[in-house]
Amino acid sequence: MSPLRSVAALAGLLILAACAATPAYRTAPFPARTLDHDMQIAACARLVTATDEAVDAAKVRDGGVHAVPGFPYLRTDRFTAAQAGRLSADEWYGRMRDFDRDARRIELANLPADRQVPLIARADVAFPDVPFDAALDACGDRLLAAARADGSAPTTVQVPDDYQTWKRVTGVYALTKYPFASGVRKYQRETVKTFSTPLDQLPLRGPVERYVPHGGSIASLPGVDPALSGELQRHAPVLEIETVTDHDRIGNPALDDDGAPLVDIAHPVTYARVAHTMVGDQVLTQLVYSFWFPSRPKTSRADMLGGRLDGIIWRVTLGPDGRPLIYDSIHQCGCYHQFFPTPRASMKPAPDTTDEWAFVPQQLPDVGPNQRIALRIAARTHYLQRVSVIDGNPPGIGFGFAADADLRSIQLRDGSHRSLFRPDGIVAGTERGERWFFWPMGVKEPGAMRQWGRHATAFVGRRHFDDSNLLERYFEFQP
Repeated sequence: MSPLRSVAALAGLLILAACAATPAYRTAPFPARTLDHDMQIAACARLVTATDEAVDAAKVRDGGVHAVPGFPYLRTDRFTAAQAGRLSADEWYGRMRDFDRDARRIELANLPADRQVPLIARADVAFPDVPFDAALDACGDRLLAAARADGSAPTTVQVPDDYQTWKRVTGVYALTKYPFASGVRKYQRETVKTFSTPLDQLPLRGPVERYVPHGGSIASLPGVDPALSGELQRHAPVLEIETVTDHDRIGNPALDDDGAPLVDIAHPVTYARVAHTMVGDQVLTQLVYSFWFPSRPKTSRADMLGGRLDGIIWRVTLGPDGRPLIYDSIHQCGCYHQFFPTPRASMKPAPDTTDEWAFVPQQLPDVGPNQRIALRIAARTHYLQRVSVIDGNPPGIGFGFAADADLRSIQLRDGSHRSLFRPDGIVAGTERGERWFFWPMGVKEPGAMRQWGRHATAFVGRRHFDDSNLLERYFEFQP
């Protein structure tokens, strides 16, 4: 068989496998012999399986965390997966149960009421006279306890990446990555030129509107440790946005009556979360701020990058002393990953490879206690053009704080709830024309807006915004 036919045959097999594979979380949680000898475990396994089937049929599965194959009552993210062996077993399993508990809360809130009726009957078999959601939670605990007791519980887990290998095979990635790498380098050169231009010499097509963090308390944000609410407030950036149309104003995402995404600019807000990363044996805290725009307007019908919704994520990684160590940013599509190190971080030498390395358009000084980061953002494209350090709290349009998790269950006018994101983490309706040209790089729906935990940030190579070792891969840090 010729090499070309071999590649085609392999591609065909990969496509068939991708289409026919059973979701990992649908794997039976226990072998038949275990279920036959423990009726309560069997009832719980049936309840969890039936719930997953109802959630999948309604297309309301939460895609931000990943179910562990064979253990559908455990879910994980990349950071927690990397903690196997670092945490005690009780704490590690506890975190994965917490992820599952939280995801199921979201899924049940989004599940149509008529689909819950048969599940309630199953729950009564497993735990009589217990509310359905409580019975489902108790079943997860019982299934985990049984798995740990018989030694079948997982000791390591892995989160699948957000690259589609079959696309790289069919797109002959080994060859096509070179022109893509050249395009990445061109974009980086142009960005460095923009960042090197004095602010007062940047071309302006409209006034620069400033958005500043609102002074109210954010201690009530769900999922945020109250001890960190002050840090989220303190390190939130100021936005200085070149404003030509309403598409250059930030707001809160919503869904219209047809489920199409939109952004309400009457309520400027940042969606905040606390994340973590590893540097050596140290766990570092990360403060994450997401800003959403109504769209990136198209310049013409041929514009491959324009489309509904747009946004920027700004992340602050704190050192062990609580001071910012390094900043980085992406757009909500996972595109345009940029790093901004402080003097305590230095980039490692780049290897001799085509894979994308850390892109640093600007170094930042240490930020004092009465200073704040300001982000200069271009109109329409919403590209970062400069990061500045400013004194005090300047006047501007106030923006509030909301939990990033709020976007996983948005109330519609009829009282029902839906997630902004599809089960695969994509915001439906935000697809870009670039997907027809960039697909050989293996990124699913390149250019589309994404849920936290689903941001692939490199076209050449493999990299995720939430990789547990992302920073130490590229940088060295002072003790």
